[in-house]
Amino acid sequence: MASNVDNVKVEISVVLGRSVISMHQLLRMGRGAVIELDSRQDDAELILANDKPVAKGEIEIQGDKIAVSVVELLNTHNNS
Repeated sequence: MASNVDNVKVEISVVLGRSVISMHQLLRMGRGAVIELDSRQDDAELILANDKPVAKGEIEIQGDKIAVSVVELLNTHNNS
């Protein structure tokens, strides 16, 4: 028998990096434009669940798909 937790939907996102650019630069970008990010190839990627950080992971290529392997769970308890 399935529990209520089995029916909860969670949106998972992976942050590959961040960049701050001006609106002018953004509007001038076209197909093929490159946005430089603040992360390096070997950095662990941040995994978000409903926009909250929950883990760090590594990008994996599996055939024609991209996957993320969890390498570290983050402390998500709020002690306040």
